[in-house]
Amino acid sequence: MTTLLEIQNVHASYGHAQALFGVSLDVRAGEVVTLLGRNGMGRSTTIKCLFGLLPVKAGGIRFAGQPVDTLASHRIARLGLGLVPEGRQVFPNLTVEENLVATARAGRDRGSPRGEWTLERVYGFFPRLRERRGNLGWQLSGGEQQMLAIGRALMTNPTLLVLDEATEGLAPMMRAEIWRALGELKREGLSQIVIDKNVGALLNLADRHFVMEKGKVVWSGDSAALRQEPDIIHQYLGV
Repeated sequence: MTTLLEIQNVHASYGHAQALFGVSLDVRAGEVVTLLGRNGMGRSTTIKCLFGLLPVKAGGIRFAGQPVDTLASHRIARLGLGLVPEGRQVFPNLTVEENLVATARAGRDRGSPRGEWTLERVYGFFPRLRERRGNLGWQLSGGEQQMLAIGRALMTNPTLLVLDEATEGLAPMMRAEIWRALGELKREGLSQIVIDKNVGALLNLADRHFVMEKGKVVWSGDSAALRQEPDIIHQYLGV
């Protein structure tokens, strides 16, 4: 299986405070991986480094074989990385449809084998967004905003979709809808990195997991291996 993303021995800091201490992980084409750990352990910081939002002090990041750790954020995104950020960050004063088309980008043979992500395809994937297409971002529920954030990322036709806190703060029915959507994207072959606290759902969705503690990867393995090590889940995730 082709390696799509390689993060190798990455160090990063916020000012004088070091946040990452040699983080290494990889994502293969068509694979779903997770970053697990308590808050403040470096998961979101790793994502910021991946997208050029925080400088890499040492180590390197390669995407589709190309070094990206020195590129500007917009150039990294154009290579085929799509982000669903923590807190969703939809444009509150734009309609659903305006949010979706604001950052849309042609597929260029990337992403799902079923074809390019278009407005109509996103509406078919999340019918609720079609119903709310004329509503402003601030008028949506949290679950609807998360659908919108995922749809907006899909409209960039990514090769790798990254979701930071995929279901945080959502009602159970909305969480179930998001997990359904991510499972469907996996079946279509879209590579994903997912950060979330719902370990049970992640064990069912993901192929491999990387557990982080104090800015380091302290354990990695597949879902079968993680199920067999409940002490890892308790020690590093607190569940």
